[in-house]
Amino acid sequence: MQVILIQDVANLGYKNDIVKVKDGYGRNYLIPQKLAVIASEGAKKQLAENLKQQAHKLAKLRDDAQALATQLQAVRLTIPMKASENGKIFGSVTNQQIAEALEAIGINIERKLIAVEPVKELGEGKAIAKLHREVKAEIAFTVVEAKEEE
Repeated sequence: MQVILIQDVANLGYKNDIVKVKDGYGRNYLIPQKLAVIASEGAKKQLAENLKQQAHKLAKLRDDAQALATQLQAVRLTIPMKASENGKIFGSVTNQQIAEALEAIGINIERKLIAVEPVKELGEGKAIAKLHREVKAEIAFTVVEAKEEE
């Protein structure tokens, strides 16, 4: 079954994509949750017309995402974490911590758009921010030992 996505769906596709899914997934989940509609000929024609009209807006969104990605490439974050004597951190660096560190320097990115590679010890790390379907930015960060308050 082919459906047209109304919203971005993780691990499936982005808004306005035409994707092939199993019948049960489409009819029992995507369509009732208002995440997709059946890709009939009329719906495909309407989608094509809407995309033609939205092309300018989409180009502006992509350009804005590209500008933000360029800004993120220059950013170097410092994440304080509690650590043992041998440099192993307690817990792991999360996307929430990256989002908060970015917000502290004036860059607002939703935490769901940030994927952090696992970091288990002090040192360097990187995260990937999915800003647009065509634009991804790498965020470099350094994990340092948090100062204990006395």
